[in-house]
Amino acid sequence: MPEIQEAVAQLIHGTDEVLTVDALTKRLTTGRSLRVKAGFDPTAPDLHLGHVVLLNKLRQFQDLGHRVSFLIGDFTGMIGDPTGKNATRKSLTRDEVAANANTYREQVFRVLDPSSTDITFNSSWLSALGSEGLIRLAAKHTVARMLERDDFAKRYAARQPIAIHEFLYPLLQGYDSVAMKADVELGGTDQKFNLLVGRQMQEAAGQEPQIVMTLPILEGLDGVQKMSKSLGNYIGIADKPEDMFGKLMSISDDLMWRYFELVSTRSPSDVAELQQLVQDGANPRDIKFLLSAEIVGKFHGDAAAELARRDFIARFQRGQIPENLPEIQLSIVDDLGMPLSQLLKRAGLVSSTSEAMRMISQGAVKIDGERVADPQLQCKQGESRVYQVGKRRFARVRLEAVDARR
Repeated sequence: MPEIQEAVAQLIHGTDEVLTVDALTKRLTTGRSLRVKAGFDPTAPDLHLGHVVLLNKLRQFQDLGHRVSFLIGDFTGMIGDPTGKNATRKSLTRDEVAANANTYREQVFRVLDPSSTDITFNSSWLSALGSEGLIRLAAKHTVARMLERDDFAKRYAARQPIAIHEFLYPLLQGYDSVAMKADVELGGTDQKFNLLVGRQMQEAAGQEPQIVMTLPILEGLDGVQKMSKSLGNYIGIADKPEDMFGKLMSISDDLMWRYFELVSTRSPSDVAELQQLVQDGANPRDIKFLLSAEIVGKFHGDAAAELARRDFIARFQRGQIPENLPEIQLSIVDDLGMPLSQLLKRAGLVSSTSEAMRMISQGAVKIDGERVADPQLQCKQGESRVYQVGKRRFARVRLEAVDARR
């Protein structure tokens, strides 16, 4: 029994809520391998550190001898989870979902143990439901119950449209648990409604309801919004080591502790010691180096983490330009030149010319290490020059004239 209590303590550590701890304890005492499920809709390519919060908990279950189902929502991904959204999401095509799902399959084993992981796709059973099955599924829930969801309630009160297919999403996610006979389902705190629907569906199907475990949501680089590809505030687990290291070093000192709590594998006592060091006068930057090295090492290895650390020091602490930058060639008509704002956009250093203008006005743009103040600057052909936006974005660009008369 002490071993069970120790396992329960480990599994509930870091969670926001467990429904219920007694049920989890009871199932662990059976001695059988539990079926642990977490779903990931491939609505965008690549996994990021926000996903790792769940993946780390799944790995804990694996280390205790349980089997994990990494569920790719290739069917539900075409709907798009409405959770936390204030507008109807754009539906994805099967081809878009399939392409994104492939990246998930390639990346998930950077955290999970392949020998105790089942990668499943919910189209396997949801496609087979058919129209009759879908109607029967919809009959198990009411509109009033759906409107209890905070995001739906807010949109309804604000007279914002709610598409009928969005009501289907929680039902389909709940049916996943029935089809998989899940013992445990994990999700972010914003997923609680959907996870409880799974319990309800299982009870209606004569199954023992799954244990629901919700985990905190990781904030993105801005420290405010949930980490998200669509918001651009993410750190992808497939990011290059130097990019991942730089992004981690860019987070605020306060947010650093959140990343230690949710992404790092350091024990709470270790983190408490680091916090005490800062309180005693240690530079938070030095502690952030430890966090960045650990996370980069987790996905790319310790050697790559050390190289990324050296690269960061060279680039940002000593103001050096990265070595071996590949040269980008951009075409211009004859020798008329190109506005700096357009060059920065075409080189991929900014997302738009308006962002380029804003960064120039803020003094965040340099050419060959010299700050640029003129937003109307015209870049000429011929020379290969290094353009920098902010602290982390560099590109070596050469403008080549093209004869417009050809």
